[in-house]
Amino acid sequence: MITVLSHNFSLVNSWINDLRNVDIQNDRLKFRRNMERIGEIAAFEISKTLEQKTVEITTPLDKILSQEIAVQPVITTILRAGVPLFQGLLNYFDKADCGFVAAYRKHDANDYFSIKQDYLTCPDLNGRPLIVADPMLATGASLIEAIKDLLNHGKPTELHIVAAIASKIGVDTIQNAYPEAKIWVGVIDEKLTDKGYISPGLGDAGDLSYGEKLQR
Repeated sequence: MITVLSHNFSLVNSWINDLRNVDIQNDRLKFRRNMERIGEIAAFEISKTLEQKTVEITTPLDKILSQEIAVQPVITTILRAGVPLFQGLLNYFDKADCGFVAAYRKHDANDYFSIKQDYLTCPDLNGRPLIVADPMLATGASLIEAIKDLLNHGKPTELHIVAAIASKIGVDTIQNAYPEAKIWVGVIDEKLTDKGYISPGLGDAGDLSYGEKLQR
């Protein structure tokens, strides 16, 4: 299942426009906040699909039966670019547990890359929904590596992937690797460059959120 959050016009379209716009995206606070907003909308939409349970609520006047999320999800992200999108998800799933993956593209002299993963921490996933935030789903290589290692921490009841911008190739790659995954994305771009960057995309989400880094 793929849900494109910008298909039906809403504020999401405006936030994505600002994320892409070179005249606006140098405002790091606004860039991070727009990523966060997309995470919040994705969390709201995901919440509609989760298993529910009936709970009794005591008000100042009476008791009522209502619905609640049956099992709180585990929210994870790939550091560092994924943090603002992750924070948006956590703003709404404020009872969730969290996990983190440190992975990066290691570039060679020709600017081609391999995926290096240095660190992962995650709670027990058994019997819980797993939500993975990755703001730019380009080739899908780093996301597949992250999910593969996350699944060593248990078997989730369902897998949700949230991205602000994805390439069509990246989405197809994830679907082939994890056909059970539900993908929630702000927008899907058709093109992926020869060096694995989404086009038109928006640039480097990590650098735009937190500043340029030294390459290693």
